[in-house]
Amino acid sequence: MKLKQQLQSLVGDVLKVLISDDMLPAIDQPEISIERTRQKEHGDYSCNIAMVLAKHARCAPRDLAQKIVDRLPASKIISKVELAGPGFINFFLTDEPLYQGVRDVFSEGGRYGHTDIGAGQKVIVEFVSANPTGPLHVGHGRGAAYGDALARLLRAAGYDVQTEYYVNDAGRQMNILAVSVWLRYLELCGEEMDFPANAYQGDYVWDIAASIHRSKGDALHRKIDHVFVGVPPDEPLGGDKEAHIDGLINRAKDLLADDYALVFDQGLNEITDNIRRDLSEFGVEFDNWFSERSLHQSGEMEKAIQTLEDNGYLYEKEGAKWFRSTDFGDEKDRVVVRDNGQTTYFASDIAYHLDKLDRGFDRLIDIWGADHHGYVARVKAALQALKADKDRFEVLLVQFAILYRGGEKLAMSTRSGEFVTLRELRNEVGNDAARFFYVLRKCEQHMDFDLDLAKSQSSDNPVYYVQYAHARVCSVMAQLAERNMQVPDSSKISLDMLTEDHEKEIMSQILRYQEVIESAAINHEPHQIAYYLRDLANAFHTYYNAHQFLIDDEGLRNARLVLIQATRQVLASGLDLLGVSAPESM
Repeated sequence: MKLKQQLQSLVGDVLKVLISDDMLPAIDQPEISIERTRQKEHGDYSCNIAMVLAKHARCAPRDLAQKIVDRLPASKIISKVELAGPGFINFFLTDEPLYQGVRDVFSEGGRYGHTDIGAGQKVIVEFVSANPTGPLHVGHGRGAAYGDALARLLRAAGYDVQTEYYVNDAGRQMNILAVSVWLRYLELCGEEMDFPANAYQGDYVWDIAASIHRSKGDALHRKIDHVFVGVPPDEPLGGDKEAHIDGLINRAKDLLADDYALVFDQGLNEITDNIRRDLSEFGVEFDNWFSERSLHQSGEMEKAIQTLEDNGYLYEKEGAKWFRSTDFGDEKDRVVVRDNGQTTYFASDIAYHLDKLDRGFDRLIDIWGADHHGYVARVKAALQALKADKDRFEVLLVQFAILYRGGEKLAMSTRSGEFVTLRELRNEVGNDAARFFYVLRKCEQHMDFDLDLAKSQSSDNPVYYVQYAHARVCSVMAQLAERNMQVPDSSKISLDMLTEDHEKEIMSQILRYQEVIESAAINHEPHQIAYYLRDLANAFHTYYNAHQFLIDDEGLRNARLVLIQATRQVLASGLDLLGVSAPESM
């Protein structure tokens, strides 16, 4: 039984005694909160149960707290108990829980700190889900690192987690990509044009066009004069760039006929394959890649729209079908079917989330870019209209990361092609630094990513500082082997020789690990793990600089070696939750 559970059990048993002695009216067992104190002079843990039950007990909170303290049995984990403030019960611990924490690390290994608070609830975490219209950039990288770390955290907390990437392989943006590729292909065929202002400009578009040209030659060539027939003028010529690109999409479909799908799919498949590769090399593997097109093919789209209609939440206006999202607090009603019969992105979102619910997930967690904040209310409105529990759906918004090199901010524009790709970032600073830096802030906070700091080998670089602590332990164990000294059997080592303040600080940090995992998982805050690891690394480095490990006193030497091995395990486990490696040498 974990430490907080032991304290909860002790208090719970006392409440039962008070009830049986008629000193407390009968009550269903309340939740007993045990929290770490903020100041050491107030003990290690504090309980507020006396204030929670004071009204029910018809006595002052401090008086009830005294009754509880008077009846607490002797325990090997508690050295003393004090009352504080209006009725807090403060527990001062013995060293036994510290030693037990170290022993638990060895008995539980990589699962140390894991918990079952999730109780097997089925959770789907959907993240990244970038339109396959270009390479992943550094903004997507933050969502990838955050989403993957959150999924790992939730699994460590006992949730049954599936991760999913929603592939937007239908709709207008994909058509813009297709026509962008085709126009670049026409240039490779010798045609000249003013490239549309609203087309995708990046070099990757040339690469896809070149692939088509190599395989098809001039088979898809059309004279440029024919391509622009009837197309509204572009923005630089006083026209509308949106109308211009839509006109080109329609001309491409007319002129290419069945071959349009070839261009469309070539762009989709090459970019999606690159996204898969980038994410896999970044250590992010999805359980499922969900196709938007499948919603149309399976009939899920029609099912969702029909359900809304049957429930009385659709109406027609100007030839389009509108969803009454204002009935559920949205700022305005939303179109689900346009006047041309085409469904909207919002309609796809409705069908997709209905599909998630139909797959039996208890909770739906979506991780979106902060620029999508306006979509939250409308999707929740749709779920309510579908008679689903909107509280099962949660959106976490991730702010983009802003890159700095040499103190200068780097430019970022996807459509123009002027952006830093995730692959370029990984090549420059490495996966570990990228992933660790990405989760150092709450997801909703703006993030300045200092490339120079991420590459530095100094204590100012948090990932280097944590990994170096792990490598230092490995170095000590290597020195042990060089001296032909035996690695101690932790089960046979007495830890009560660990009496130094530095040793107790490390053990206290180790004991705290499960609480951090639970808090980070419940609050969806992987940065808590990053900060915890930095604290643990700092405690170890301080210990390393102040004490020798390979000393003549065998008993103390073995106790210290057991302690630092436990430290190494927790560092490695915590880094793994963030998708970061634990190197043995640096």
